[in-house]
Amino acid sequence: MGEIKDFKDLLAWKKGHEVMLFVYRETKQFPSHELFSLVNQMRRAAISVTSNIAEGFGRRTLPEKIRFYDIAIGSLYELQSQIIAAKDLGYLSEQNYDELESETISAQKLLNGLISSLQKIQN
Repeated sequence: MGEIKDFKDLLAWKKGHEVMLFVYRETKQFPSHELFSLVNQMRRAAISVTSNIAEGFGRRTLPEKIRFYDIAIGSLYELQSQIIAAKDLGYLSEQNYDELESETISAQKLLNGLISSLQKIQN
């Protein structure tokens, strides 16, 4: 693993970015009447993950960093709820649902690891 110079070097950001790209690709296929509801909500939650990781990285204190990484985790949970709705409404295939759910869980684990390492430094 190389040196972490900016937020794009964080594995959690990279995984979050993959999730965001997946969400944007998949929601292009959703019905047009969902554009301002489920599509918008899923995209906002997905982009919130990487945005909060980037903002947290730029914060100076550990408590601030942790707070933004926690918000990113919350956005992943929000997205998980939305992908369940998308699957149940027939907008996401079972295979794409499974893949996206797995990716969001991986991103949560990476963020939890990042937070735990920061908390060890803090204490």
